Amino acid sequence: MSTATAAVPAPAPPADTAAVRRTPAPPRRNPVGAHVPVAARGLAGTGLAYARRVGAETVQVFVANPRGWATPAGNPAQDEEFRAACAEEAIPAYVHAPYLINFGSDTPATRERSAASLRHSLRRGHAIGALGVVLHTGSAVGAAPDGGSRRDEAMAQVRADVRPLLDELDALGDDAPWLLLEPTAGQGRSLCSRMEDLAGYLDALDGHPRVGVCLDTCHAFAAGHDLAAPGGVRETLDALVAATGPGRLRLIHANDSEDAVGARKDRHANIGDGLIGAEPFRELFEHPATAGVPLIVETPDRRHGGDGTGHARDIAALKALRSRAAVPV
Repeated sequence: MSTATAAVPAPAPPADTAAVRRTPAPPRRNPVGAHVPVAARGLAGTGLAYARRVGAETVQVFVANPRGWATPAGNPAQDEEFRAACAEEAIPAYVHAPYLINFGSDTPATRERSAASLRHSLRRGHAIGALGVVLHTGSAVGAAPDGGSRRDEAMAQVRADVRPLLDELDALGDDAPWLLLEPTAGQGRSLCSRMEDLAGYLDALDGHPRVGVCLDTCHAFAAGHDLAAPGGVRETLDALVAATGPGRLRLIHANDSEDAVGARKDRHANIGDGLIGAEPFRELFEHPATAGVPLIVETPDRRHGGDGTGHARDIAALKALRSRAAVPV
């Protein structure tokens, strides 16, 4: 990290949300990190070791199989080791909930499993000191009896199933993680892909104060927000703030895109290697809505050897862009 970047003080979080931060504010304008593996030696032994190797200043983890319904119990000793290390090193940590969760499904069993899975991620997130749990916003699976869209019914299901989980989240206390809604790439009958869709999703959850947003740059690009166009980043972030109000953007998944804008395909590329390009990520750092917001890369690593080389390269690229970015006003 350059000396110029290190000298920039971290902005204070919004006044109404400062109390829920679990770790001390990191001494960086925007911590940059990666989704890290945790198999073998666990959250600290594998996850944080990987983070240090690739230069990550923030991490995201799974606490369950992302493609299954199992809800494994954590190891209290490993949880505390991870939590303490993140606090000591000022590493903000996040959990990504499993991909199968979909409260818009027309199958009752899927909704029940979705609730159990999200509850598990929220509770495990609290146990490890995570600041947020990322949830894909889902889709309206199935057709209405008249053959039309199930969107309204699906959004009613979101309210019925997720709102009680938010009450449980409140019961965990002020250090509970945020629930972070991640708009999808617009494939299928997506409930939330465009920034303006976030307004209705938040309304369904009564604008709960512990619900935030995780912006995935590849998803936004795929959904039609042209981040590569002049002014595209600013317009996209302005639209997000207009839909949600200030202070809701809590995390960014920084991913380039293999496909064209509006393609509705969720295929991540390494930073600068895709159709978004590198410079729009510099513009992300400059928008007031991103002040202090961490960036997590979920970019391809296997094509670079699968040993973290790809993530290390992308993290270094983002740090370089951060060092050239103007400080948000």
